[in-house]
Amino acid sequence: MEQWSDVLSNYYRSLKKPVIPEWYECMNPYEYPDTMRVVEAFLSKYYADTKPRTLMFGINPGRFGSGVTGISFTDPIRLKEVLHIDHSFNLRQELSSEFIYDVIAACGGAEHFYSNHFISAVYPLGFLHDGKNVNYYELDQWKTYMLDPIVREMNRHMEWAVRRDKCFCIGQGENFKVLNALNKQHGWFGEVIPLPHPRWVLQYRRKSKIAFVNQYLRALR
Repeated sequence: MEQWSDVLSNYYRSLKKPVIPEWYECMNPYEYPDTMRVVEAFLSKYYADTKPRTLMFGINPGRFGSGVTGISFTDPIRLKEVLHIDHSFNLRQELSSEFIYDVIAACGGAEHFYSNHFISAVYPLGFLHDGKNVNYYELDQWKTYMLDPIVREMNRHMEWAVRRDKCFCIGQGENFKVLNALNKQHGWFGEVIPLPHPRWVLQYRRKSKIAFVNQYLRALR
């Protein structure tokens, strides 16, 4: 069996932008050598094994987080200060990354967390409209051209050393609705467990952040 690091490196390098309406832009950070250098440093540090992992699915990359670093929910600050991977990216914070790395710290740190989990996205590339993030399900008439690419990428995930009893959906609203419906149709996992989205927590419930971190901890354990 191939190591996760090799599987994921090949996966990221193979990603192609979907055909979308011309008024949107698709971000593929894996096209850039600086991003792939960082991604491969991350993979060699945390994924150089064949151990089965539980999958967690965000929505799609944002322009200040994994749209830059190529690592889900990891902004340039956490990449440098928590994962200790050097880079030349602008040290800009991303809210969701702040929360996820609080969860990772509460789980016992990056090494322990990443040895048991892999964070992906329902769709692995990001979208922009007028320079701002757009979720895949916010694209005009998205189902007509995004469902097939989403299913294709999810099927590719099933070829890896993943636990099939359950996965976690980061986002309890539309992202969960989409992933749960597709899972019922395709039978990828025994259960899709929704978790509140980090951006929602920090924008609207920041005073209760510790409670939401603990909610993640209970679910992941």
